[in-house]
Amino acid sequence: MPSARQLRLPILLLLWLCGLPLAAEAQSNPERDQDLTQERPAGVVSATCSEAPREDALPTLCAPPSLSQADEDAARVQVALQLPAGTPLRIALDQRTRISHEGEVVHGKVVETVYAFDQAVIPAGSVATGRVTRIDPVPAKRLVLSYSNGDFSPFHNYRIIFDTVTLPNGKPIVIETTVSAGAAEIVHLVSHSEKDEEKKKNAAARAIDNSKQEAHDRVHEALDEVRSPGRLHRLEQFLLARLPYRRQYLEPGTHFNACLDAPLDFGMTSRRAEELALLGTAPPPESLMHARLLLEVSSATATRGVPVVAVLTQPVYSPDRHLILPAESLLIGEVIQAKPARKLHRNGSLRVIFEHIETPGGQPQPVQGSLEGIEVDRAARMTLDEEGGAHTTDSKTRYLSTGLAIAMAAVASQPDAERGVTDTGGDPLVRAGAGSSGFGLAGGLISFAAKSTPISIALSVYGASSSVYYNFLSRGRDVVFPKDTALEVAFGTPHPSAQAPQQRR
Repeated sequence: MPSARQLRLPILLLLWLCGLPLAAEAQSNPERDQDLTQERPAGVVSATCSEAPREDALPTLCAPPSLSQADEDAARVQVALQLPAGTPLRIALDQRTRISHEGEVVHGKVVETVYAFDQAVIPAGSVATGRVTRIDPVPAKRLVLSYSNGDFSPFHNYRIIFDTVTLPNGKPIVIETTVSAGAAEIVHLVSHSEKDEEKKKNAAARAIDNSKQEAHDRVHEALDEVRSPGRLHRLEQFLLARLPYRRQYLEPGTHFNACLDAPLDFGMTSRRAEELALLGTAPPPESLMHARLLLEVSSATATRGVPVVAVLTQPVYSPDRHLILPAESLLIGEVIQAKPARKLHRNGSLRVIFEHIETPGGQPQPVQGSLEGIEVDRAARMTLDEEGGAHTTDSKTRYLSTGLAIAMAAVASQPDAERGVTDTGGDPLVRAGAGSSGFGLAGGLISFAAKSTPISIALSVYGASSSVYYNFLSRGRDVVFPKDTALEVAFGTPHPSAQAPQQRR
C-alpha cells in the first residue's frame, strides 16, 4: 500500500490540471490584495463580467447589483379597483318567472363582463338573483282601451331588483340595484356600406329593389323561425298572446340593466410604469370601442349641438398590448342631426358623432368617432345606415294587415242576397273574421255568437279604420337611445378643427 508521501505528487499534479490553486498560491497575500483593490475601483466591470457586481459581492464574483423590494414597489403604480354607483350590470333571465305576487324570485346571468380600470371584476356568466318588489295596478284608461280591444288581462307594470351576484368561482357579492324596464329581445345593429352601383341608381329603382329585398328577407326570416329550435314554444306564445285572458310571465332571455346604487370595492392592484406609458393617448385609427350612454338621447327632444356623453365599458389596448384607455373613460360628442317623428306615419332619425375622449383624471384628446353598432330592443324597429345614422322603420306587414282588414269590412258589408246566402245573420266564417278584425279573438267569438250582420259590419269597420289610422295616419316612431344603451364606436384620424373642450357640459 503506497504511503501518503508517495500519493502527494499525483494529487498535486491532478489539482494543477484542474485549475485549482495550490496550497502555497492560495495563501493570503496582503500586499497583492491591496494592489488589486486599488487597481479595480468599486462598481467597475471586469473584463470577464458583463455587469457591475453587487455592492456586497466579492470582487471575483460576476453578479448584477441587487434591487431592494422597496425599490420594486416604488416603481409600480397603485390602482383602485372600484365600480362607481350607477354602473349597470347587463343581466338576461335564464328562467321563466310569473308576475303574480311580490317576492317572486328572479334568476339570470350577467351577459357582459364588467371592468374596473383594466381588470375584469364581474365576468360574463356570473349568476344574478333577485326578486319582484312591486306589481302596480293597471291604470283605468289603459284598462278601458285594453277591454275595448278584446284584451281582458292587460299586463301590469312591475318592479324587480337584483341583490346578489355570484362569481364563477362561487364567491357571492351583495349588491343594491335599480333595475330598468325589461327588453324581451335584444338585437345587435351594425352600420353597413352600400355598393357603388346601388348609389348610382335613382330613388325609384332603389325603392323597388328595397321592397324586393325586404320581401325576400321576410320569407327567409319566417323560414328560420319555423326551422330553428323552440318553434313549438314560439307558436304557443303567439297563440296565447291572442287570448282574451292570459297570465303574465317574464320569458327567458329578457334583458335588464341593473344599475348599482352604491359603489363596489374590489381592493387594490398595481401596474408597472411601463405598462401605463401610453395611458391617455389617442387610440389608433380604426379602433372599435365598447361604451354605454350616460343619458337618454331621443330624436323627439334632441337638437343639433346637444352634447352626448358615453362611458367606456371595456379597456382599449395598443397593438403591443399597452393600456391606452381604461374602463370608465369618457367619450364626448354631440348630436349633428335630429328629425322628430311626424304625422302621416313619418318616422324620426338621429345621428351623433364623438369628438373627444377623456381618461379619469386626464385631459381630453381630440378624436373622430361615429356610431358603428348598437344594441336595442327588437320592438324599437331601428336600423343604422352606412354613416352610423339611426332610423326607425315600419312593420313589413302593415300593408298586408291593413288590406286584409279593409277586405274583411267590404265582405261583411255586402248584402246576403248578393252571395245567395239564406242565413239572415250572414256567413258564420265571415262574422267571425269581421269580429276578430276589430277586437281579436274576443271580437270573433262575440260576432259569431251574435248572428247579427250589423254587429259584424260594425266590428269589421272599426278594425279597418283602426288599422288605417295606426299604420298610415298616426304619428311615426322616434329614434330613442335609452340610458345605458350599449354602443360600438369606431374611431378614425382626429379632425384638424377638433379642439379640446374648455369645460365639460
